[in-house]
Amino acid sequence: MKTLQIAALGLLVFASYNCKEAKKEAEKAVDTVEEAAEEIEEEIMAKEIKFKMEPKSDSEVTGDVTFTEENGTVKMMAVLTGLTPGEHAIHIHDKADCSSADGKSTGGHWNPTNTPHGKWGAEEGYHKGDIGNFPADAEGNATVEFATSEWCIGCDDATKNIVGKGVIVHQGVDDFTSQPSGAAGARVSCTGIIQ
Repeated sequence: MKTLQIAALGLLVFASYNCKEAKKEAEKAVDTVEEAAEEIEEEIMAKEIKFKMEPKSDSEVTGDVTFTEENGTVKMMAVLTGLTPGEHAIHIHDKADCSSADGKSTGGHWNPTNTPHGKWGAEEGYHKGDIGNFPADAEGNATVEFATSEWCIGCDDATKNIVGKGVIVHQGVDDFTSQPSGAAGARVSCTGIIQ
């Protein structure tokens, strides 16, 4: 009888061990599938938002600005018309509010890290909204392209999230020195970044 009990106990221990191993293997497989699904979802879910620029300060500057986020990089493309020929500045400002005629309802440059104004990437510092200058052709048309991993669209990081900010095109150029705005002149076009 004791032999039968020992054999039964041995079978129970063996079955229990096999169940635990099978459970561990199943959990590993589930984790692997979940990780693969997250990676695929990130690749598929490239975010894109597009907005119309509206004229400000009695200008005729209009256009479209598109932000696309993919693989941790946000790309901005602005296609603009109605500019005076030559150099102009473009920045991201603090608020998505284009209600004022002069565009000043957007507030100052977006600067979540409290750094001095400057040229993008400068060691001395720069605002997260300091995109820089771009040329308009003889007909007043321009295309601005910019990409960075320092922005995101709708993420939880307040130092990266561009949603709720405004895009401003200025009449003049950014001197990258004057504080806090680069002395770029009137705000001639505006849009809010709203998801």
